[in-house]
Amino acid sequence: MDERVLQGDPDIALTLRRSARARRITLRISQLDGRVTLTLPHRVSERDALAFAAEKRDWIARHLASRPQENIVGLGSTLPLEGQVCTLVQGAGRGIRLEGARLIVPGRADTAARRTLGFLKARARDQLALQSDVYSDRLGVGYSSITIRDTRSRWGSCSSEGRLMYSWRLILAPPEVLNYVAAHEVAHLAQMNHSPAFWAEVERIHGPYKAVRRWLKTEGNALHQYRFGD
Repeated sequence: MDERVLQGDPDIALTLRRSARARRITLRISQLDGRVTLTLPHRVSERDALAFAAEKRDWIARHLASRPQENIVGLGSTLPLEGQVCTLVQGAGRGIRLEGARLIVPGRADTAARRTLGFLKARARDQLALQSDVYSDRLGVGYSSITIRDTRSRWGSCSSEGRLMYSWRLILAPPEVLNYVAAHEVAHLAQMNHSPAFWAEVERIHGPYKAVRRWLKTEGNALHQYRFGD
């Protein structure tokens, strides 16, 4: 992939991607990070692709302007934790702790974002491991491992070897949303597909799920706006 700039006010960064499968030039704007990807077939010149993007500049600008702005986390900022809006405040002690709607972060201000990120990842792993255990017990099938990442395109996955992977950002969502994703991925231990049989397993081990699934589709992207200097 190559990086290019679409000149204008303001300039727009483009990622050029050639694809043997592409039959025409396409533009895609990530709703997670605002990356603009220009995909072109091998037979199309870069000049023609950039001209195509220039014609679509107003469309790109409108979509970028409609995205939620990034929220840089630091002392005094707010972020959701298990669905509750918390304010980061400096405090004494050694470990980060939650007191009501305040997340107490000891130490220097310039380390608050990094320490908060570590706290959130550890809390996410604990909760996702707990819920994975609950649902795998109900399913009657065990898993082999759990990995926590910052994924952009999915909230979780399950491999054929029983390895579960989750986005740590689920800890920012209401608990019932995190629980649903755990049940969804655990159900794949029995059904490696999205067939009616799979959804029946999800409902059997989790209960009704359509409301929380809808929440992820409509509100989930907002969880990616929080940046920790990583």
